[in-house]
Amino acid sequence: MSAAQLPPTRMRLTAYALEQVLWAVPALLLFTATAFAGVLAVLWVGIPLLLVLVPATRWLAQRHRVIAADVLGSTVSNPYRMTERPGMVERVLTWARDPMTWRDLGWLLVTMTFGLALSLLSVLLLALIVTGAFWWFGVEHLMRLRCVADRWCLVDGHVRTLERRVQALTTTRAQSLDASAAELRRIERDLHDGAQARLVALGISLGMAQELLERDPEAAATLLTEAQLSTGAALGDLRTVVRGIHPPVLADRGLVGAVQALALDMAVPVTTRASLAGRPPDPIESATYFAVAECLANIGKHARATCGWIEIEHRDGMLAIVVGDDGCGGADVSGGTGMRGVQQRLGAFDGTMSVHSPPGGPTLVTMEVPCDLSWPKTMPFSGTV
Repeated sequence: MSAAQLPPTRMRLTAYALEQVLWAVPALLLFTATAFAGVLAVLWVGIPLLLVLVPATRWLAQRHRVIAADVLGSTVSNPYRMTERPGMVERVLTWARDPMTWRDLGWLLVTMTFGLALSLLSVLLLALIVTGAFWWFGVEHLMRLRCVADRWCLVDGHVRTLERRVQALTTTRAQSLDASAAELRRIERDLHDGAQARLVALGISLGMAQELLERDPEAAATLLTEAQLSTGAALGDLRTVVRGIHPPVLADRGLVGAVQALALDMAVPVTTRASLAGRPPDPIESATYFAVAECLANIGKHARATCGWIEIEHRDGMLAIVVGDDGCGGADVSGGTGMRGVQQRLGAFDGTMSVHSPPGGPTLVTMEVPCDLSWPKTMPFSGTV
């Protein structure tokens, strides 16, 4: 277990408790001022106040989410709705429609009453010498109870969680349909401009050779030679199209073997550490293969790296892939269509992608897709390349 994964010490828990005590007074002021501004908003006077008070409340709530995530050892997500239209009034209306705005107000009541009592008790047990033993054994339980209360108030309710899930599925479905249509257009274009054109030329050459066969056998032989070359080129174009749909190496060797083949083709050395007890479903295997291929292409084009690495593992029902390099960093998902395409590919399977790329590097692209592994269709590949 890394240091970042270790549970907080008792002293850090007490420091969190002291911070929560200090935030109780601002919480009281925010609750009172927000309620007052909400009444004045009917007369438009309170809208400028809400534009300051609501973001301040959300910042304070987010700080307590961070504390709860550290104490409880689990992620506490930020569940607020995004404002889609500009303007002060539209922003306030979006906040008013967001259930989390009202949950934040309820949380302010909890944090300056029940929450304050728990945090204050955690601090006082340490401050009094005679209660030191109670602090040693009780501070963790008190702070976990406090953070459970915060988490309960500061996360989406069950209905809202389902709504967000349905919205995410609707978006990924639309993106998948658009990506599938674009892929079909690409395949059609590649066939039309490549293999089809060569096959048309092949037919013309064969027709001309047939006409010249009796009058000029040498010219007919030349045309037949050209036709043979055109046949080979057409087959090459067809193989290229097929590789773009489902690479043969992926079907033959599985995800790990196919990724190892990609790594060997890189101009910079790329180490692969992987071990899978089986194979993911074919659609997920294909999507993650092309996702890794896009990441490696970015390393070759933009990273100016001296080495790279790929890690593949399956744990707790999740296929996890990390692609990293020691290049210049500064990768931005919004800066190009390639990485957005990776997000769309993975999103269709409820997968996620995160990019950590500070200036100066290193760059880490982490992809996770929920799936189960089947029995391997070929011998599993594992180890380091």
